[in-house]
Amino acid sequence: MQLFYNPDITENTTQFSFPKEESKHLVKVLRKSMGDTVNITNGKGFLFTAKISVPNVNKCTANIISKVVKPKRLYNIHLAVAPTKMNDRYEWFLEKATEIGIDTITPIICNHSERKIIKPERFERILQSAMKQSLSCNLPKLNKATTFKDFINQDLNGSKFIAHCEENNKQSLKQLLKPKTDVVILIGPEGDFSLKEISEAINNNYKPVTLGESRLRTETAAIVACHTAAFVNEL
Repeated sequence: MQLFYNPDITENTTQFSFPKEESKHLVKVLRKSMGDTVNITNGKGFLFTAKISVPNVNKCTANIISKVVKPKRLYNIHLAVAPTKMNDRYEWFLEKATEIGIDTITPIICNHSERKIIKPERFERILQSAMKQSLSCNLPKLNKATTFKDFINQDLNGSKFIAHCEENNKQSLKQLLKPKTDVVILIGPEGDFSLKEISEAINNNYKPVTLGESRLRTETAAIVACHTAAFVNEL
């Protein structure tokens, strides 16, 4: 199955047209013709089946013939991850986390951050592509980049954790996670969180955790955290 994405489709939509680029892909590459069916999601949990009515390379039109609502999960995974020095590493994290199953991503700017500017438009495209590739119907929410301090001062639901490399009293994330519970996990930059940031997070009810014995890159730590939260909820 090949999945297309169109955020403008709602449960009441009966007919719509694909953008020019996707229209060309459907007609020229996939050789879709009148009467062929395609699968589309709006990224909000809906899977639509549509039948092509006008196979035009510039404006391919289709009629919705059925829809399925994917059941909502009983938990929410929110990762706040510092941008990496190399953009492609952060993009790799976005892609793999979407495949695993993540709900919300917030880039956080920390004291040791080497990159403080991101390209949200490109990140959104990465998320959309990964969602379609993994046949998911839920597009993760990408929040605007924010400072570490502003982020931890938000009133967020669920269990809250900060994964860092300092040698102090930490527990395993896997042991602390509870199934069917919202979770927020902080992942720092290549230089790790500063001691001040760790202290501030703990004072804001974030529990310090370890992700294992190895020292992990930012993007690897984020994937491990995401997978751990997803795995605990599959048990």
